[in-house]
Amino acid sequence: MQNLISMKPVSFRLMLSSLLLLVTARVSDGTDTFEQCTVKLENEPGECYGSYAKAVEPTLSPVHLKDLPGFTRSLYKRNYALITPESHVFSPLPGWQETTAAYLITPATGSHFSMYLAKMGAGASSGLPAIDAERFIFVLEGSLTLLEDSEDLQVDSFVYLPPNITHTLQCDTHATILVFEKRYHRITDENPSLIVGRTCNQPILATPGEVFVLRKLLPTSKEYDFNIHVMDFAPGDFLNVKEVHYNQHGLLMLEGHGIYRLGDDWYPVHAGDAIWMAPFVPQWYGALGRTRTRYLLYKDVNRDPLLNFN
Repeated sequence: MQNLISMKPVSFRLMLSSLLLLVTARVSDGTDTFEQCTVKLENEPGECYGSYAKAVEPTLSPVHLKDLPGFTRSLYKRNYALITPESHVFSPLPGWQETTAAYLITPATGSHFSMYLAKMGAGASSGLPAIDAERFIFVLEGSLTLLEDSEDLQVDSFVYLPPNITHTLQCDTHATILVFEKRYHRITDENPSLIVGRTCNQPILATPGEVFVLRKLLPTSKEYDFNIHVMDFAPGDFLNVKEVHYNQHGLLMLEGHGIYRLGDDWYPVHAGDAIWMAPFVPQWYGALGRTRTRYLLYKDVNRDPLLNFN
C-alpha cells in the first residue's frame, strides 16, 4: 500500500496500462477466461437489481490496512473530491423523522448541488427540500413509499421531484437512499414533471466510440437542468474519451472497482466511493477485477455555462 501511495504518476500509468492490457488479452484470446466475461451488462426486460450491498455496507477496515490507524482514502482538492465510506459521518437530517444522513457533496466543495446518503428506519418520513430546490432519489437498499402517488419504491427505483412540490417518502422497515438536491434554474415556461421509474426499465442508449452501457434516468428535454446516468463497464473496459468539460459531476460507485483518473492523479475506487468533479477537471475510468462496474453519475445539462448555477 505504501509503495502504491508513493508511486510516481508515470510509473502508475504504466502499471495501469499493463493491467488493462493483461485483462483485455486474457479475455480476447480465450485461453484464460475470467468469470466476468460472461456477465451480462444488459438486464433482461423487467430484471432489476435486488441489492447494492457493497455500496451500502462496504468493507471499512480491509486486513491490509489494519496496521495503518488513521488512514483514509478520502481527500479534497480544489477541483475534485474522493469521499470513501470510512469517512462517512451520519447525523440527524433536519425535517426528516427517524433518518440520519451523510453529506458527500455540498456547495462547500464548490458544487452547485448537494448529494447525500440517507438511512431511514422503521416509521421514517421525509422532510421537504429548500424553496425552489428540486430533488432526485435513488433507492440503494430496502423499500419506501411515495405517499402522494402510492408508489412502492424498491432497490434500483428512482424518483424525480420538481421544485416546490409537496411530497412525503415513508419507510415502514428500513431503506438507504441516495439524494441529490439543487436549486432549479428555469429557462422555459414548461415545468418538469414528477417521475417515478426503475433503472432496469430505462432504454440502453447508443454510445458511439465507447463500450460502456448507458441509461439516462431523466428526460433530455430542456425543462430538466440535470440528468442522472447509470453506466456499466465489463472488467477491462475503460472510457475512450479522456473527458474535460464544463459540466459538474457527482458520482457514486454502486458495484465493482477500478481506477479513476482525476486531474493528474490516479485513484483505486470501489463500491461505496463517492466523487465530486468540478468543471474542466480531466477525468477517466478503467474497470478492473472479476465483476462489472456500475456507477451512478449526476451531470448538469441544458443550461448555458455563462449562467450562475449557485
